[in-house]
Amino acid sequence: MTYADPNTIDDRPLIMLIGMGDLASNVLTLLASTPATSRLVVAGRDVETARRRANLVRFTAWNLGHVAEIDAVAMDLDDIDRTAETLAQVRPDIVFMAASLQSWRVITQLPKAVFEALDEAQFGPWLPMHLSLNHKLMQAVARCGHAPKVVNAAFPDAVGPVLDKVGLAPTIGIGNVANIVPALTHGVAHLTGKDVAEVELRLVAQHYFSHYVPRFGDAGRGAYHMTARVGGQKLNGSLKHDEVFAQLNGRLKRLGGVDGQLLTASSAVRVLHAMATDSGILAHAPSPGGLPGGYPVRVGRNGGVLDLDETLSRGEAIRINEECQRADGIEAIEDDGTVVFTEPEMAIMKSMLGYECRRMSLADTSAWAAELGAKYAAFAARYA
Repeated sequence: MTYADPNTIDDRPLIMLIGMGDLASNVLTLLASTPATSRLVVAGRDVETARRRANLVRFTAWNLGHVAEIDAVAMDLDDIDRTAETLAQVRPDIVFMAASLQSWRVITQLPKAVFEALDEAQFGPWLPMHLSLNHKLMQAVARCGHAPKVVNAAFPDAVGPVLDKVGLAPTIGIGNVANIVPALTHGVAHLTGKDVAEVELRLVAQHYFSHYVPRFGDAGRGAYHMTARVGGQKLNGSLKHDEVFAQLNGRLKRLGGVDGQLLTASSAVRVLHAMATDSGILAHAPSPGGLPGGYPVRVGRNGGVLDLDETLSRGEAIRINEECQRADGIEAIEDDGTVVFTEPEMAIMKSMLGYECRRMSLADTSAWAAELGAKYAAFAARYA
């Protein structure tokens, strides 16, 4: 593949995928099977594995009648200068960031009772595992002289607003709020007796809400704002949210874990395809423009623009997500990007892992990530 040949005319954007875990592999497969998003490059530390993955997806797409261009390049996000050089050479239009120091699902491999106890700490305390590499990537993006749009899959609800404080926020996130909207939409359709195609939902919610409702069938401590229209008519007091939520832990309960990554991948492809085609479709996404939590957005080539229900102001939507963020274990994000974690959730991390971080400056993120990774590894080894 020639990345920046001025004699080559191709309307398709070049999309770079960083990381080759379950999520990115699913996203790559889906992108390659759609003409508008089939010009791709995979970036990872192990370029040979990335190349073999690219070839697998290329041949799969061919079987389905699509000719995808997929290349592979070496990239080590710990080397910021070299990452910037690679970005300058490849010149991707869109970067899909799917790399983390530890996947969210690692703790689900613990014995059930142990996992459930540790899960009470929520996701916020694990932020350094997702923020560290994103911070390095965005520094490289700032240095590369090219300014691609960055779509982040690693805890975007919190990573985006932290990096926004220093002018390094990714363009938009994926997953989380988007993962719960399909089931909620089907739930509203069931309760109203209407076809699901007639239902249009708008949801403002942070990661905690989208994690909690499918597991327990209620909102827990999560602040949120949800409205629905059926056939263009808004449902006001007639929509009972608790009845909608209960279905997600009942008739609409789905597979999670590795299998559930397919749903997250589809939310990513919805955003990536909308950016590639500048479609302006309605979607749900975390952290558009660095905002905390997730929102309904119209997605085009430059990312997502808020498309809130007319009863909800931008300021109130942000306030709701910041409140829900506290239920997820993050008390506040200060003006310099320092993160303050909540005491009850961090107390669980301390009692179970021996790890305690009440305040984390952006500059110290990698050090905290290393400590958390080491302490979790020692903890998990007890159950191996």
